[in-house]
Amino acid sequence: MNLSNAIARMISDMLEEKNEIEIQRNILAQDLGCVPSQINYVLSSRFTPERGYMVESRRGGGGFIKITRIVYDKDTLIPRIISSVGENLDADTAQAHTMNLLYHGIISEPQAGLILSATSEAPYRRLPPQVRDVVRADIFKQMLLTLNK
Repeated sequence: MNLSNAIARMISDMLEEKNEIEIQRNILAQDLGCVPSQINYVLSSRFTPERGYMVESRRGGGGFIKITRIVYDKDTLIPRIISSVGENLDADTAQAHTMNLLYHGIISEPQAGLILSATSEAPYRRLPPQVRDVVRADIFKQMLLTLNK
């Protein structure tokens, strides 16, 4: 297991016990034998709003970081995702949103599979690169609107 995975796993395990934790970045880095910037990298890449997390940094006192797992229901999460997508959506962000919906029990595994298939890179290969993310965003939002009925 690489270091980023170990850091993400440790933070995820802490969040299993409660939906909000505070960690001291320097202490966590010291415990894991890494530099604090590695913790920052994991937080910015794996604990994002698209994946259902809010991360707040607090300066002073050793640099505390507050990580909150955002808990939504269908009536709030789907509209929030639709409004956050905007005009462009890459495949990785679509996957993160989809897995967040699945994690919260808002969509089923078969529904997630369909969304992931429709928003992966494969269906867009024949389109010019400059329109792929625009079309993907429109399709993704339309699928979510249909699920929200």
